[in-house]
Amino acid sequence: MNILFLAHRVPFPPDRGDRIRGYHIVRHLAERARVHLVAFADSEAEAAVAPEFRDLFASCAVVPRARSRARAAAEALLTAKPLSLTAFADARIAAAIEQVGAVNAAYVFSGQMAQYLPVAAGRTVMDFVDLDSVKFAAYAADARGPMRWMYTREARLLGAFERRVAAQVDASLFVSAAEAALLPGARVLENGIDAARYDPARVRPVAERGPLIVFTGQMDYPPNIDATRWFARAVLPTVRAAYPQARFAIVGRAPTAAVRALAGEGVIVTGEVDDVRPWLAAAAAVVVPLRIARGVQNKVLEAMAMARPVVASPAAAEGIDHRGTIRVADGASAFVAAVSALLDRPTSAPEARAQVLARYAWPARLAPLDVLLGLPQRRQAA
Repeated sequence: MNILFLAHRVPFPPDRGDRIRGYHIVRHLAERARVHLVAFADSEAEAAVAPEFRDLFASCAVVPRARSRARAAAEALLTAKPLSLTAFADARIAAAIEQVGAVNAAYVFSGQMAQYLPVAAGRTVMDFVDLDSVKFAAYAADARGPMRWMYTREARLLGAFERRVAAQVDASLFVSAAEAALLPGARVLENGIDAARYDPARVRPVAERGPLIVFTGQMDYPPNIDATRWFARAVLPTVRAAYPQARFAIVGRAPTAAVRALAGEGVIVTGEVDDVRPWLAAAAAVVVPLRIARGVQNKVLEAMAMARPVVASPAAAEGIDHRGTIRVADGASAFVAAVSALLDRPTSAPEARAQVLARYAWPARLAPLDVLLGLPQRRQAA
């Protein structure tokens, strides 16, 4: 059985939310069928896919993104298309898909790649992950001036495109029930967790003085930028007034100038780290104060698997079956109270890890794909 896997970002290494989901899905598929990968890379360096990952595939075409944001924006305005699509329009991807030829099934990962449909496939599954048009509508609600107009336009055009795609494919997948409810007939394929990798018994904490409050994430992503700036300004000063040794560690690659400017007394901005697990292991509290969030947050699952106490906003906790093993805080005063309680009486969260093991192990989460794609029994892994 041959499967075409299209992705807006090469799913390796599994070091950010979309790559983690994509990585585990392609590994699952490659253990059961011949998978042909066609994907974008964010850079030339990223396009040099590691041999141990490339060996999973029957064929592998990775194309570095070359289109500038200005060119993509101009094309979007001239063609009345969403910027999300023109930014990922590339004849090289279309040529790579054509070269793969006919396959038994196609798995399209993220809405940006749906523009390459239809493909010569017996069955097509569209993994939207979450509904980007709703995210842009949320951006518009918080924006002013030209940016508000741009986000409103993107939400409207992208929403219409998403509905057309959902009507065209055999199945549409979303990461949570809340997301799936937004498109008729959509199904849920939840994110999972590699519970063995995120095992606190296997990780040595970083050696940092004072109790640590930790946030992890890609730090050029607007919702993460907004969350860390809000926490540093609205919550941290009050917490540090009572616990002056406490520090807020923002752990993640590509911090913007706005995030780097937070560094100083009481705030650590690490930039890219080899491994986030030692920072999680050292955390007295892991905070996820996202005000804009879609689907299931991998950062929450990872902290739970590491048995760390989590304080999350309602938006960040939505879609996660945590059974009360994390603290949900709505607003600055609630975050202050929850974090302060954890600093006052440091504790681990073994019940959170137990919930992850029971509910979010990857094999169980991905099992529905076997029926959905008509996959054969598991074959020898590459």
